[in-house]
Amino acid sequence: MQDLNDMVFFAEVAEHGGFAAAGRALGIPKSRLSRRVADLESRLGVQLLQRSTRQLSLTPAGELYLRHSQAMRDAAQAAAEAIAQVQTEPRGMVRISCPITLAQSGFGVLVSQFMLRYPKVQIEMRILNRAVDPIEEGIDLALRVRHVIEDSSTLVAKQFCEARGILVASPALLKRQGPVVAVDGLARLDTVAQTAADGRVSWHLHGPNGATFTMQHHPRYLADDLLTLKTAVVEGVGASVLPDYMCRDDLDAGRLVEVLPGWGPPTGIFHAVFPSRRALVPAIRHLIDFLAEHLREGGFKLVT
Repeated sequence: MQDLNDMVFFAEVAEHGGFAAAGRALGIPKSRLSRRVADLESRLGVQLLQRSTRQLSLTPAGELYLRHSQAMRDAAQAAAEAIAQVQTEPRGMVRISCPITLAQSGFGVLVSQFMLRYPKVQIEMRILNRAVDPIEEGIDLALRVRHVIEDSSTLVAKQFCEARGILVASPALLKRQGPVVAVDGLARLDTVAQTAADGRVSWHLHGPNGATFTMQHHPRYLADDLLTLKTAVVEGVGASVLPDYMCRDDLDAGRLVEVLPGWGPPTGIFHAVFPSRRALVPAIRHLIDFLAEHLREGGFKLVT
């Protein structure tokens, strides 16, 4: 009988695009994976992978065999995880990637409260402001805020809520430089923004009834970190566009005010992407459900 482990090894190599990446994901030496896949090809009597010094690609036979290998692997894993779900509470390691601003906002508290609810779950949070490939980098749940959810044949997306950017300023700044009642009045405000190559920044704002306005400006203060920029806005250095989840408390307390309510950048979508089979793991599925329950438009519904 065929060794089903070899089918799993082949599927992982094909999905990761190479023996080295698959070896890291599986914790198996590259040389052993290469030997097992070669033995598999020998037993089947066909070549599954086209190897070159630069890349690895599937042969027509390999594409056909991959579909069956994936189905076998996913069914076996689903069966094991279904039994685990019946027998045990959520447990084990969950690896998450999260943008810096989300981690520095209420989301970090929300993850901690999930861990208190499920004490056998461990979390490894990678705070990254770059695109993450969950399969390549071994991430169970990649959190993102983007204007659109990208289509993917290998990842599933779960939308939690919308995240708005808000044009905000301190009351002191508006008292010093005057209130703004129309978009053409924005030009007189000092601004702060994320670093730009030539020091020039464009804010594309959407307003009532489909109106749009592009504000081009040279900010007084440039920084790579949004939390640093928010501090500068609260202190009255300039106005800026900030995520609603980052400045809601300051708006409620009056430390910030919204400039030109109704105007702002395009709405972002707060969502997570993950390999479909990972959602069958009880700890990951419970985390996804927990986030869907406690995330709301513009903020975080913390557990009490």
